[in-house]
Amino acid sequence: MAGSNPENRTWVLNKAFQLQPKTVIDVGAGGGTYSKLLRPFISAHYTAIEVYQKNIDQYKLHELYDDVQLGDVRNYESLEADLIIFGDVLEHMTKEEAIKVWDVASKGCRYAILSIPIIHYPQGVIDNNHHEIHVVDDWNNISVFESFKNIIECRLGAETGAYLAKF
Repeated sequence: MAGSNPENRTWVLNKAFQLQPKTVIDVGAGGGTYSKLLRPFISAHYTAIEVYQKNIDQYKLHELYDDVQLGDVRNYESLEADLIIFGDVLEHMTKEEAIKVWDVASKGCRYAILSIPIIHYPQGVIDNNHHEIHVVDDWNNISVFESFKNIIECRLGAETGAYLAKF
């Protein structure tokens, strides 16, 4: 799939534009959605963290980002940026892993934007990529607020919620 639900993209763009970050990390960059969305409006250094090499090659992420890192964000001990974006990625790990990743980001990033399904949203392997499986397929607005600290704003769509956190 390598993409995300588009229903909150305008909200995400508006929030990022207000923040005017100089450094952006896109976790689970997939097809490069957030670079394509933000770059025309925000001049920043864009870093992609992508776990699946095929996405890096197929979507030419080296053309969309200033830095592309092949890796699993669950293995990162530090993340530093003005803005980190978790665009439909935290549901692909256990709740405990997602909270740990969020906590790592909270120590080195100024802001985070999270987009995550907030309805029962099962998903299996796509295009032979086992990282596409929704390990937690039943996030909701309450569980997001209970799990991820420092959220200051949100927008709820029919299927996904978008959240802004200040660390």
